[in-house]
Amino acid sequence: MSELLTTPLHAWHKNNGARMVPFAGWDMPVQYVGILEEHKHTRTHASIFDISHMGEFLLEGDGATEALATVVTHNLATLAPGKCRYGFLLNEKGGVLDDLIVYRLDTEKYMLVVNGACIESDFAWIKSHLPASLTLIDQSFDIAKIDLQGPESFNVLARVMPGDWTGLGYFAFREVEFEGFRLIVSRTGYTGELGCEFYLPWDKAEVLWEKLMADETVRPAGLGARDTLRLEVGLPLYGQDLDTQHTPVEAGYGGMLKSEAEYIGKSGLGNMREKLIGLRIDGRRSARHHDEVFVGETKVGTVTSGSIAPSLGYCVAMAFVREDMADAENFTVKGPRTTLEATRADMPFYTAGTARRKLS
Repeated sequence: MSELLTTPLHAWHKNNGARMVPFAGWDMPVQYVGILEEHKHTRTHASIFDISHMGEFLLEGDGATEALATVVTHNLATLAPGKCRYGFLLNEKGGVLDDLIVYRLDTEKYMLVVNGACIESDFAWIKSHLPASLTLIDQSFDIAKIDLQGPESFNVLARVMPGDWTGLGYFAFREVEFEGFRLIVSRTGYTGELGCEFYLPWDKAEVLWEKLMADETVRPAGLGARDTLRLEVGLPLYGQDLDTQHTPVEAGYGGMLKSEAEYIGKSGLGNMREKLIGLRIDGRRSARHHDEVFVGETKVGTVTSGSIAPSLGYCVAMAFVREDMADAENFTVKGPRTTLEATRADMPFYTAGTARRKLS
């Protein structure tokens, strides 16, 4: 077994009582005081997350926009500098190799933010489909990433980095000077709450982390709360809810595929075999990844993610089910030791999030 990678905040986590677990090849904090408490604090106040395991690629050069548009699903024609957009990297059949956010830094300059487990494969795939005249650099071990999330996050931001943040729109970003170094502040996140993500030099991560922790509103949160938060608002996790066997259309993202470019995998998007749906399971016994989904005695699908939804008081799950059964109302979920009754539920399950709230 290869040695786990560590983020620049690894020592801080261990010194401050975090329970560490392997995740995507990294040694990461799953919780500090408890998943439920960290979840609640993020929904009501503000939490910080170490997400430095994510990958960042820099792409630039004449023709970068035209070339990148053939590799990712993002509509770059309508993406202005200072804005970012969520989308997908597909294989030739339309299956999802990864989901990623593309940041337009300048007219022909981009930052691509990819999942930690996919850094090497994504970089190789993208590079192999770009002209040699473009510069593509893997900056994943030069750039740290810290997420500040929660309804009070921009109040915290204004105290830590004084200035007028009211004009920063959803999925917009700004480069600023802080403590003698440059960093990107992006109004994005993975919790459904108001928040921002910081991209900064790897060796400056603890400087920002400590500044944020000094605010009495802020607490650290681990991957456990991050998972329950994202699931409540119906955000997918690559490797579970997204994979190479399903297209973005099957996962419910067909509406955002507006690029007119002939990108890799576009021709395979019409292959609709299954559909990702939401399930509600009353009580506190949760469905798990790989549990089977039935209508009557017929197996119709498989659970991709499942958990208690702390904000709602019951369990929720996502599942890929046969397209012809996706509109059924009642399902049975069968795991190795459990049989649970489930009903179809719209996503997001939790609708009171503040992510799009207007700043004032």
